Amino acid sequence: MVADGKCPPILNCFAARLKVMSMFMGEYNHTVDTKGRLIVPAKFREALGDEFVVTKGLDGCLFVYPREEWGLIEAKYREVSQFSKEARKFARFFFAGAAACEVDKQGRVLLPATLREFAGIEKEAVLAGVLNHIEIWSKDRWQEANEYDDVEEIAEHMAGLGLMI
Repeated sequence: MVADGKCPPILNCFAARLKVMSMFMGEYNHTVDTKGRLIVPAKFREALGDEFVVTKGLDGCLFVYPREEWGLIEAKYREVSQFSKEARKFARFFFAGAAACEVDKQGRVLLPATLREFAGIEKEAVLAGVLNHIEIWSKDRWQEANEYDDVEEIAEHMAGLGLMI
């Protein structure tokens, strides 16, 4: 704090980051109703807040970010050169498809049809907490993506990067 009682911008960013640092973990299976609504687990709702962002993710799933985390992603992306063809292409994929969403009184989120179609989500969905975001998968794609016959090789590679505990 400074003498006038206000935090400098850098501290405000740090405070926002601390607020965002809630971690998502766990796996939940739910069904999507005929209107495209999906129940968000109570543990996830607490950390997501009133409004959050759903966008196209990697590997054929959707990514869900709390508003604060999304703001940090936007800020990082603004530093990327727009003269890079890959950066422009990824921006169209990641940002243009994004939608601000809210949970209704029954704990459901309405997933836009374009996002459900992208992820192949029709009836059964899996919500997976992955550190700073949630992934929403069609149940079939989730099962395909989680066949780990090479997990030992992956763990060795991660250890080589200094990312294993």
